[in-house]
Amino acid sequence: MTDSTDSKAHHTQGGDAAPESEVCASQDQPAARDQPAARDQPAAQERPAAQDQPAAQERPAAQESHGAQESYEWRGDFDNADVNALHAQGFDHPLLPIDWHAQVHRHSLGWVCARRGGELVGFVNVAWDGGAHAFVLDTMVATELRRAGVGTRLVAAAVEGARAAKCEWLHVDFDDHLRAFYFDACGFITTNAGLISL
Repeated sequence: MTDSTDSKAHHTQGGDAAPESEVCASQDQPAARDQPAARDQPAAQERPAAQDQPAAQERPAAQESHGAQESYEWRGDFDNADVNALHAQGFDHPLLPIDWHAQVHRHSLGWVCARRGGELVGFVNVAWDGGAHAFVLDTMVATELRRAGVGTRLVAAAVEGARAAKCEWLHVDFDDHLRAFYFDACGFITTNAGLISL
């Protein structure tokens, strides 16, 4: 329910609103009705702990964007100040002193940093349940690079990271105007879900 391109969006989950042509997740994933029952899923202790995940790996962009190449790094290093600035820009709020390092190291399977010329231009957080399910949160892209494929490639790297960690499902929720981005560009499928505002 976020959109780093809409100034009226609020902060929960979601991302770069750019409908983009690249498909980042496999379209042949089983439909929600084909999900294994909880009793069929491996126990959480069979999954690697977040701190046991592989070291960051550079993932070069599939194509150039605006004449420059971005790099995408799973569990990449970042400064809190850079993520806070990107988040404030993306979600149209004042700069906040969020400790992203503590947050992602405590609660996340991983995250993806997109950089251009060393500057952080995109970020997505991938939370998880410690087992089969991972969740895309806080997809952010710098204003000047929106609708250039950066958001799609961020989510593609998140898909790769979750798959490498043996997760079976990657979830996302978002505002209606992001449907084309998540379904068409990123390859998510529709499923039933629920939400309680707290």
